[in-house]
Amino acid sequence: MANRFSRYVAAINKTPAFMRSALLTKLFCSQVKYAKTSGVKLLKISHHQTELLLENKKKVQNHIGGIHAVAAAVLAESATGIVFGMNVPDSRLPLLKSMNIRYQRRMQGNLVAKARLTDDQIADIQQTEKGDIIVPVTITDESGQPPIECEMQWAWVNKKPKTEAVGKN
Repeated sequence: MANRFSRYVAAINKTPAFMRSALLTKLFCSQVKYAKTSGVKLLKISHHQTELLLENKKKVQNHIGGIHAVAAAVLAESATGIVFGMNVPDSRLPLLKSMNIRYQRRMQGNLVAKARLTDDQIADIQQTEKGDIIVPVTITDESGQPPIECEMQWAWVNKKPKTEAVGKN
């Protein structure tokens, strides 16, 4: 089942490979303004997985030159939210319910986040009116190891119908 966001992604995924990341990033950042501020780049998106990059640039660095803890959290939220959002029907509203982040060690260089959903999770999102799931995400730094462990819980509910403004005819 395709929603509006996934239809845009499908169209972008048909463009030449050298253009995809920039177009996917532009699409996402047009909706999630803070992702643009932090410089999150989208590398790959499908209904089952996403891959995002956060470069270790000055605007996201902490006092010791690594990526700031909050910037890494934005990366994890973005990766899980995108793969989750690819599967939420347009009639429902996706919501981040909780995030659990455990910082294991200092981050070295750029970060790559990969989030995945199973076929069962996708079916649950698409067929159940309301619910929540844990969306797994792995973040690795330039050492190839995960400097943080993240767990994001996403929920979906039916959108409330738009009501007419009070006092308008």
